Amino acid sequence: MATSDSKSLVVDPFCFRQFAEQEASKTYGGAVFSNTVADFEGIVNARYKEEQLKEGYAPFCKHLFILNDFTQAKVNVLKITPENEGLLRSSYEARNDKELPVLQRYFPKDLVKEDDLPVAKYLDLILYSREQINKENESMGKEKDPETAPWGIVSIKAQDVDYELPMTPITAMRNALGKDQGGSGVNLDREKYMEAVNYWKDHANVS
Repeated sequence: MATSDSKSLVVDPFCFRQFAEQEASKTYGGAVFSNTVADFEGIVNARYKEEQLKEGYAPFCKHLFILNDFTQAKVNVLKITPENEGLLRSSYEARNDKELPVLQRYFPKDLVKEDDLPVAKYLDLILYSREQINKENESMGKEKDPETAPWGIVSIKAQDVDYELPMTPITAMRNALGKDQGGSGVNLDREKYMEAVNYWKDHANVS
Protein backbone atom coordinates (compact mmCIF):
# COMPACT_ATOMS: atom_id res chain seq x y z
CA MET A 1 0.00 0.00 0.00
CA ALA A 2 1.33 3.46 -0.88
CA THR A 3 2.45 5.85 1.82
CA SER A 4 -0.07 8.45 2.95
CA ASP A 5 1.63 11.78 3.57
CA SER A 6 -1.71 13.60 3.42
CA LYS A 7 -3.55 11.30 5.86
CA SER A 8 -3.61 11.39 9.64
CA LEU A 9 -4.97 7.85 9.94
CA VAL A 10 -4.28 4.68 7.99
CA VAL A 11 -5.42 1.12 8.56
CA ASP A 12 -2.38 -0.76 9.85
CA PRO A 13 -1.71 -4.16 8.21
CA PHE A 14 -2.47 -5.77 11.59
CA CYS A 15 -6.06 -4.53 11.14
CA PHE A 16 -6.48 -5.77 7.56
CA ARG A 17 -8.16 -8.90 8.97
CA GLN A 18 -11.21 -6.73 9.72
CA PHE A 19 -11.89 -5.99 6.03
CA ALA A 20 -13.68 -8.48 3.81
CA GLU A 21 -11.48 -7.63 0.81
CA GLN A 22 -8.47 -9.04 2.69
CA GLU A 23 -7.71 -12.76 2.84
CA ALA A 24 -7.10 -12.63 6.60
CA SER A 25 -10.76 -11.71 7.23
CA LYS A 26 -11.86 -15.27 6.42
CA THR A 27 -10.56 -16.54 9.75
CA TYR A 28 -11.22 -13.44 11.87
CA GLY A 29 -14.01 -13.73 14.41
CA GLY A 30 -14.65 -10.06 15.25
CA ALA A 31 -16.27 -7.23 13.30
CA VAL A 32 -15.51 -7.47 9.57
CA PHE A 33 -16.29 -4.54 7.26
CA SER A 34 -17.52 -4.76 3.68
CA ASN A 35 -16.00 -1.30 2.99
CA THR A 36 -12.67 -1.31 1.22
CA VAL A 37 -9.66 -0.21 3.26
CA ALA A 38 -9.28 2.83 0.98
CA ASP A 39 -12.92 3.90 1.38
CA PHE A 40 -12.79 3.40 5.14
CA GLU A 41 -9.63 5.50 5.41
CA GLY A 42 -11.22 8.24 3.33
CA ILE A 43 -14.27 8.48 5.59
CA VAL A 44 -12.43 8.40 8.92
CA ASN A 45 -9.84 10.93 7.78
CA ALA A 46 -12.61 13.30 6.73
CA ARG A 47 -14.04 13.05 10.25
CA TYR A 48 -10.72 13.15 12.09
CA LYS A 49 -10.11 15.97 14.53
CA GLU A 50 -7.06 15.77 16.77
CA GLU A 51 -8.90 17.30 19.71
CA GLN A 52 -11.38 14.40 19.68
CA LEU A 53 -8.71 11.80 20.46
CA LYS A 54 -9.14 10.06 23.81
CA GLU A 55 -6.34 8.63 25.91
CA GLY A 56 -5.62 4.92 25.65
CA TYR A 57 -3.82 2.49 27.93
CA ALA A 58 -0.39 4.00 27.13
CA PRO A 59 0.90 7.34 25.76
CA PHE A 60 1.27 5.88 22.26
CA CYS A 61 -2.35 4.64 22.18
CA LYS A 62 -5.41 6.81 21.45
CA HIS A 63 -9.09 6.22 20.72
CA LEU A 64 -11.27 7.95 18.16
CA PHE A 65 -15.01 7.37 18.48
CA ILE A 66 -17.08 8.00 15.37
CA LEU A 67 -20.75 7.55 14.51
CA ASN A 68 -21.32 4.31 12.62
CA ASP A 69 -23.56 5.54 9.85
CA PHE A 70 -21.54 4.06 6.99
CA THR A 71 -21.11 0.34 7.83
CA GLN A 72 -23.34 -2.56 8.79
CA ALA A 73 -20.92 -3.80 11.46
CA LYS A 74 -22.72 -5.38 14.38
CA VAL A 75 -22.00 -5.22 18.09
CA ASN A 76 -19.97 -8.33 18.94
CA VAL A 77 -20.09 -8.38 22.74
CA LEU A 78 -22.89 -10.14 24.63
CA LYS A 79 -23.83 -10.14 28.28
CA ILE A 80 -23.59 -13.64 29.76
CA THR A 81 -26.98 -14.89 30.99
CA PRO A 82 -28.30 -18.21 32.29
CA GLU A 83 -29.93 -18.67 28.88
CA ASN A 84 -26.77 -18.30 26.80
CA GLU A 85 -23.91 -19.34 29.09
CA GLY A 86 -24.08 -22.88 27.69
CA LEU A 87 -22.96 -21.48 24.32
CA LEU A 88 -19.64 -20.21 25.67
CA ARG A 89 -16.50 -21.80 24.21
CA SER A 90 -12.79 -21.42 24.86
CA SER A 91 -9.65 -21.98 22.81
CA TYR A 92 -6.00 -21.02 22.63
CA GLU A 93 -5.50 -18.42 19.90
CA ALA A 94 -2.79 -16.15 18.50
CA ARG A 95 -3.59 -13.16 16.30
CA ASN A 96 -0.64 -13.95 14.02
CA ASP A 97 2.21 -16.48 13.76
CA LYS A 98 4.57 -14.25 15.79
CA GLU A 99 2.43 -14.22 18.93
CA LEU A 100 2.06 -16.70 21.76
CA PRO A 101 -1.38 -18.34 21.82
CA VAL A 102 -3.48 -17.30 24.82
CA LEU A 103 -6.73 -18.65 26.23
CA GLN A 104 -9.85 -16.90 24.89
CA ARG A 105 -13.50 -17.20 25.94
CA TYR A 106 -16.20 -16.41 23.35
CA PHE A 107 -19.63 -17.06 21.90
CA PRO A 108 -19.40 -18.78 18.48
CA LYS A 109 -20.98 -16.48 15.93
CA ASP A 110 -22.94 -19.29 14.27
CA LEU A 111 -24.68 -20.16 17.56
CA VAL A 112 -25.84 -16.63 18.39
CA LYS A 113 -29.22 -15.40 17.19
CA GLU A 114 -29.00 -12.67 14.55
CA ASP A 115 -31.43 -10.47 16.51
CA ASP A 116 -29.14 -10.51 19.54
CA LEU A 117 -26.49 -8.53 17.66
CA PRO A 118 -27.72 -5.06 16.57
CA VAL A 119 -25.85 -2.84 14.14
CA ALA A 120 -23.37 -0.83 16.19
CA LYS A 121 -24.06 2.85 16.84
CA TYR A 122 -20.38 3.74 17.14
CA LEU A 123 -16.95 2.59 16.05
CA ASP A 124 -14.00 2.78 18.42
CA LEU A 125 -10.87 3.22 16.33
CA ILE A 126 -7.87 2.14 18.38
CA LEU A 127 -4.79 4.03 17.23
CA TYR A 128 -1.08 3.43 17.75
CA SER A 129 1.52 6.07 17.01
CA ARG A 130 3.80 5.56 14.03
CA GLU A 131 6.79 5.37 16.37
CA GLN A 132 5.24 2.54 18.41
CA ILE A 133 4.21 0.60 15.31
CA ASN A 134 7.76 0.86 13.96
CA LYS A 135 9.21 -0.32 17.28
CA GLU A 136 6.92 -3.35 17.46
CA ASN A 137 7.55 -4.28 13.83
CA GLU A 138 11.30 -4.08 14.38
CA SER A 139 11.12 -6.21 17.54
CA MET A 140 9.21 -8.91 15.66
CA GLY A 141 11.64 -8.94 12.75
CA LYS A 142 9.31 -7.37 10.21
CA GLU A 143 10.51 -5.18 7.37
CA LYS A 144 10.29 -1.45 7.99
CA ASP A 145 6.94 -0.08 6.84
CA PRO A 146 7.41 2.98 4.58
CA GLU A 147 4.10 4.42 5.83
CA THR A 148 4.42 7.90 7.35
CA ALA A 149 0.89 8.70 8.58
CA PRO A 150 1.19 9.62 12.29
CA TRP A 151 -1.51 7.18 13.45
CA GLY A 152 -2.19 3.58 12.50
CA ILE A 153 -5.60 1.99 13.15
CA VAL A 154 -4.70 -1.31 14.83
CA SER A 155 -8.21 -2.40 15.81
CA ILE A 156 -11.83 -1.34 15.26
CA LYS A 157 -14.52 -2.13 17.79
CA ALA A 158 -18.20 -1.97 16.83
CA GLN A 159 -20.22 -0.96 19.89
CA ASP A 160 -23.26 0.92 21.19
CA VAL A 161 -21.41 3.44 23.38
CA ASP A 162 -19.02 6.28 22.53
CA TYR A 163 -16.45 5.46 25.18
CA GLU A 164 -13.83 2.80 25.69
CA LEU A 165 -14.97 -0.61 26.86
CA PRO A 166 -12.46 -2.33 29.17
CA MET A 167 -9.71 -4.24 27.44
CA THR A 168 -10.08 -7.99 27.96
CA PRO A 169 -7.84 -9.18 30.81
CA ILE A 170 -5.95 -11.58 28.54
CA THR A 171 -5.19 -8.74 26.11
CA ALA A 172 -3.79 -6.67 28.98
CA MET A 173 -1.60 -9.62 29.93
CA ARG A 174 -0.48 -10.07 26.33
CA ASN A 175 0.42 -6.39 26.08
CA ALA A 176 2.62 -6.76 29.15
CA LEU A 177 4.78 -9.27 27.28
CA GLY A 178 7.85 -8.09 25.40
CA LYS A 179 7.39 -6.70 21.90
CA ASP A 180 9.13 -9.78 20.49
CA GLN A 181 6.20 -11.91 21.73
CA GLY A 182 3.51 -9.70 20.22
CA GLY A 183 3.01 -7.45 23.25
CA SER A 184 3.56 -3.71 23.52
CA GLY A 185 5.82 -3.93 26.56
CA VAL A 186 3.50 -1.89 28.80
CA ASN A 187 3.44 -3.02 32.43
CA LEU A 188 0.18 -4.35 33.80
CA ASP A 189 -1.91 -1.75 35.65
CA ARG A 190 -3.60 -3.62 38.50
CA GLU A 191 -6.48 -1.14 38.87
CA LYS A 192 -7.26 -1.19 35.14
CA TYR A 193 -6.92 -4.95 35.10
CA MET A 194 -9.47 -5.36 37.89
CA GLU A 195 -11.86 -3.00 36.07
CA ALA A 196 -11.53 -5.27 33.05
CA VAL A 197 -12.19 -8.39 35.13
CA ASN A 198 -15.31 -6.78 36.61
CA TYR A 199 -16.71 -6.14 33.12
CA TRP A 200 -15.60 -9.29 31.29
CA LYS A 201 -16.69 -11.74 33.99
CA ASP A 202 -20.24 -10.91 32.82
CA HIS A 203 -19.56 -10.43 29.07
CA ALA A 204 -17.92 -12.28 26.19
CA ASN A 205 -17.03 -11.52 22.59
CA VAL A 206 -18.90 -13.09 19.70
CA SER A 207 -16.47 -14.60 17.21
